[in-house]
Amino acid sequence: MLSATSVVAQEEFIDPPSRDLVNIPFEQLTGGIIILHAKFADFPDTLNFILDTGSSGISLDSTTIKYFGLVPTPSERSIRGIAGIRKVSFLYNQSLHFKGLSVDSLNFHINDYSILTAVYGEKIDGIIGFAVLSRYIVKLDYDKMLVTFSTNGTIRYPRGGYLLRPSFNQLVTQPLRVKDNATINSRFLFDLGAGLCMLFSKEFAEDSSLLHKKRKKWVKQGEGLGGKIDMELTVIKEVKVGPYKFRKVPVFVFDDEYNVTSYPYMGGLIGNDIMRRFNVIMNYQKGDIYISPNRHFTESFDYSYSGVELYLIDGVIVAGDIAKGSPAEAAGLQEGDQVIGINKNFSLNLNQYKIALQTPNEKVKVVFRRNGVIMEVDFKVLSII
Repeated sequence: MLSATSVVAQEEFIDPPSRDLVNIPFEQLTGGIIILHAKFADFPDTLNFILDTGSSGISLDSTTIKYFGLVPTPSERSIRGIAGIRKVSFLYNQSLHFKGLSVDSLNFHINDYSILTAVYGEKIDGIIGFAVLSRYIVKLDYDKMLVTFSTNGTIRYPRGGYLLRPSFNQLVTQPLRVKDNATINSRFLFDLGAGLCMLFSKEFAEDSSLLHKKRKKWVKQGEGLGGKIDMELTVIKEVKVGPYKFRKVPVFVFDDEYNVTSYPYMGGLIGNDIMRRFNVIMNYQKGDIYISPNRHFTESFDYSYSGVELYLIDGVIVAGDIAKGSPAEAAGLQEGDQVIGINKNFSLNLNQYKIALQTPNEKVKVVFRRNGVIMEVDFKVLSII
């Protein structure tokens, strides 16, 4: 009798298993923006931070620093945002405290986030980016509204999802396929701090011939680091993230004057109005992003167009720039009008008013104050599809 035995000698060193450190509840604002509550250094105040994979560090708002009576150290370093470039000062070697987790040795740069506070109607005290996210495995559960910080180590991803393999530097770039007049494969910034579906640079859109020439474009005002910018809103046929396809996706196109999208390396960014439809695990150490469709996956996109942006300024809800040719302009709204109520809702809640304007093909009634006089207008919110 002849027998053969096959033996494979294989050994490898592995990291200890990852373990969860803390579960932190989060709030969501317009477009899926995530707000985390934390404390800075030894101050007792609870602050509002935006979780942002599009940030290469961690930062605090200039008015928050003034409130704390702190003086940051000037530097020659600059940050680049969608609407400008500016030099920043720092508070070095500081700490951030969540309930159940403290993160130390952080260098906070200081920026003016007043525009973000005005847009979201809540005080934005800072942004949490790469400086914190890169230290942990971070799990985002949009069903339970929880962020879990876990130690680095071996991890078994849950079944039923898909493993993305983006490029990690201080920012995250992910290959995606977008389809309209043409089908284009390109890299896009993975930006959970952007409250939109996708944003393309005008150079990318034109050079790739992505958009149908007959696509109607709608004038919109956007806000980001550095201030306000003019953009165009339209719809494309399809966006593919891994194996998952989204159809009739609203996208913005803008003139990337400050090259924040690093074209031609990237075509633009993918924001959280798409990514909130997945539960996400970010593993910076391994270079992994694991996504699993959640209960928001099939929710409709926002196709509304009113032509007016609302801001909360000094406790007053104010109409911003009114787009030319928009329903709001045709109705007679003007920049600076103080909005008191929409559709019999006089709560003075900015988020509720914004939701009221996100009703395509529905008529809305806006009550406002102009030069001390109470006025009202009616107009129909348009659909961009």
